[in-house]
Parts: sequence; structure tokens; C-alpha cells
Amino acid sequence: MGLDNSVSTRVKLSILAVGLLSFTGILIETSMNVTFPTLVKMLNVSLGTVQWLTTGYLLLTTIVMSTTAYLLKKFNPLKLFIFATACCFIGSLVCLMAPDFPVLLGGRLLQAVSTGLSTPLMFNLIFEEIPTSKLGLYTGLAGIVISLAPALGPTYGGIVNGLWSWREIFVGVLPLIILLFIIGIFTIRGQARGTKGISFDYLSVAGLAIIFSTILFTFDQAGRYGWDSKQFLLCVLGSLVIFIIFTWYNRQSSRQLIDFSILRVPVLRLRLFGYFSLQFINIGLSFVLPIFAQTVLKLDSAQAGLMLLPGSLLGAAVGPIAGYMYDKRGAWIPLLISGLLITVGSSLFWIKSESLTMVGIIWIYILVRIGFSMGFGVSLSDGSVQVKGAKKSDQNSLYSMMQQYAGSLGTNVLSVVISAVAITSGTNNEVLNTIAGAKIDFAILTVLSLLVLLSIIYVYFRYERQKD
Repeated sequence: MGLDNSVSTRVKLSILAVGLLSFTGILIETSMNVTFPTLVKMLNVSLGTVQWLTTGYLLLTTIVMSTTAYLLKKFNPLKLFIFATACCFIGSLVCLMAPDFPVLLGGRLLQAVSTGLSTPLMFNLIFEEIPTSKLGLYTGLAGIVISLAPALGPTYGGIVNGLWSWREIFVGVLPLIILLFIIGIFTIRGQARGTKGISFDYLSVAGLAIIFSTILFTFDQAGRYGWDSKQFLLCVLGSLVIFIIFTWYNRQSSRQLIDFSILRVPVLRLRLFGYFSLQFINIGLSFVLPIFAQTVLKLDSAQAGLMLLPGSLLGAAVGPIAGYMYDKRGAWIPLLISGLLITVGSSLFWIKSESLTMVGIIWIYILVRIGFSMGFGVSLSDGSVQVKGAKKSDQNSLYSMMQQYAGSLGTNVLSVVISAVAITSGTNNEVLNTIAGAKIDFAILTVLSLLVLLSIIYVYFRYERQKD
């Protein structure tokens, strides 16, 4: 950010403080993934129970993000930042001293509230204080925060857990949280837009929480009983009924949690699909690849985490470049490169799944991470310019909410596929089941990548090319 003299140091530091608070929450989330085998033994719980440290965290983060369209209008940025920082600090202390699983989960849920507030707040500061000519650059930099943290998490968690214990994961972030608090209170400014004429829609919050939870529970049934089980099919039916009821309520209600009418803008809707899908792929791979490496390749947790580091660092370097390209030339070129690279990378994971090596995973992951970083921030930037005024907070909240839920759903769906394969394969060979499940996961990601690429091409030829 120091290269951009048109933006004041105060604004840069305010974005940095909020951004790194969000980074801290996401880093801890993915750091815990590699500690699950350890936690199962130490806390005497099942793997299915331990996974709620991630799934529950992501679910609550998503629900909190659904409220930020209102909260960003109700409270000024500094008040939200102070509350988010307090939740992160207290949550980390609770996790550090947790004697059992319920207390550990409680600490993680406090941290979820922090991340749920800080991520939309970071983008809100960018959209409010950064000039349009620099928007792509700064959303690219912000994209580093929420894209680099999930990939660095397994490395950080694996090394700390290997050298000390899982509790030290929380020790390491406490000084950083204090530092960010000090920076934030001196640099964050701005006033809330106000909520005159707007009532907080508690029923919509409850409805979204039920929908998101039901979807996760539905896929969980497939992992427990199989895709053709009556439990899974009944849950699918129940999810559809709940979604229809929520849609009807949202159209009839005079209250609004988020102004979903912005989804009528075609480009915004398609960019949201790309944004959601890229994060689904990103978080999904950060979950599947360490499991594959430890189960199939017999690597330890530190090696599995370090395996993702080169791609993470190169992807981080690409984010601001993609943002600069967007500022100068528009969305078409960076998004096309993104779509092509993630499709090629996902396809290679799928095709080579039976013969993947550590070196092969490193190189293919580099492709995917560069593709992700080329498209993630640009999708958000191009979506944000489709709406004006107060609706920007709705767009910000919607994108942040769906980005977070993409991670939750990605982790849930891809883990369920591996579990379902183990149920239906007829063999107890963990290595073969993991390979077979991972191959299906990679196929799912390949199809999703191809759909993202097609959406990029469609937007260009249907809407953008006409402007040239």
C-alpha cells in the first residue's frame, strides 16, 4: 500500500488493522484442520465431532455476516472494530485454556463473531474511502487477506502442533491482536449511514441460519448413510421447503436484512457466482490436499502444510497485479486467465489423482492459486461497481456472507464425499477410499471451475464487449 500516494497513511493503516484481524480469524480456522487427529485423542471425541470446530465456526461467521448490511449502517466502523477485536482476543484466551471440547468450541464461536464483522468491515472501509481508480488494487490487496490465510493456516498449524502443541496456535496470535487494536483505535474513522426507516429483520437472520444449517446437515447425512439413503433425500426435500418459505417471506416482508433485489443485476449475480465458486475451490482444496497428503502420501502435518506454501505465496503476489490490470483494462483479461488456470489445475488434480506426488501437488496447486488470485478480488471489484450508494453495504454484506459460506460448504461437501465413498466402497482400506473420494472431489471442482469460466465468457460477450 505504500506505493499509492493518493491514499492517506491513516486510511492504509485502518484497512490494514481490520484486514489483519480478519486474517487472524481465518488463519486460526485452517490451522486447526491439521490438529484434528491430535484433538480426537486428547479431547476423547470423534472426528465428526471435532470437525464442528471448523464447520460451526464458518456457519456462525456466515450468519454474522448476513447482519452486517444493517450493522454497518447502525454503528460506526470504530465501534464494530473494537467489538470484533474483543471477541477475537477473548475467544483466543478461552481456546488456549479450554479443558474440554465444548469450551474450545465456545472460544471458536467467539472468534467467528469477530471474523464475521471484520471481513465486511474491511471491504466497507475500502469501498467508502478508496477512490474508484484504485478500487481494483485495494480489493486485490484485501483479497490476499482472505485467500492467503486459508492456505497458510495448515503450514502454521502443522509446524506449531508438531513443535509444541495445538494450544500454542492461540498463543501466537494474542500479541498481534493487541497490536491491531492499538493501530485501529487511532486510525479508523467514519460515521454510520443511519438506519432511519429500516428495521432489523430478526426472522430473516433466523431463516438464513436455518437454511445454511440445514444444507450442511443434509450433506452430513450423505456422509453418514450414503447419497441414496432416505435420510439424505428427506433432508434435501426439507431444505427445498425451507428455502421456498424463506424466499416467500423475504418478498412479502417490509423489513430487509439484505436487499436481495440487487441480484436482479445480471453482472453482479454472475460475479457473485464466480466469487462464491472460487472460494469453494480454495477452501475445499486447503481441506482435501492435507488429508490426501497425510493419508495417502504418509506425510506428517508440518509437511502437509508446507506443501501448500509455494502456491500460497505466489498467489498472494498475483492479487495486486490482477487488481492493477482491472483498474487499467477492466475485468475481462484477469478473469479469463483466472478461469483458464483454475480449470486446468482442477482437471490435472482429477486426471492425476491416482498418481499424485508431493511435487506434483505443489506445482498443480501453484496453478490453481494463481488462477484463484487473478479472479477473486476482481470478481468482488466488478460486482461492487454494479450498485451505488446505500446498496453498496448490501452488496458488501451479501458477497462477504456467501464467500464465507462457500468455505463452509466446500469443506462440508468435499469431506462428505470422502466419507460416503468409505461407506459404499465395501473396503476398509483407508488409502484407497481416500484416493477414490479425492478423485470425485477433484471432478466436482473441475466442473465448478468450468462453469466459472463459462460465466466469465458469457458476461464479456453479452455485456462488456458492447461497451468497447
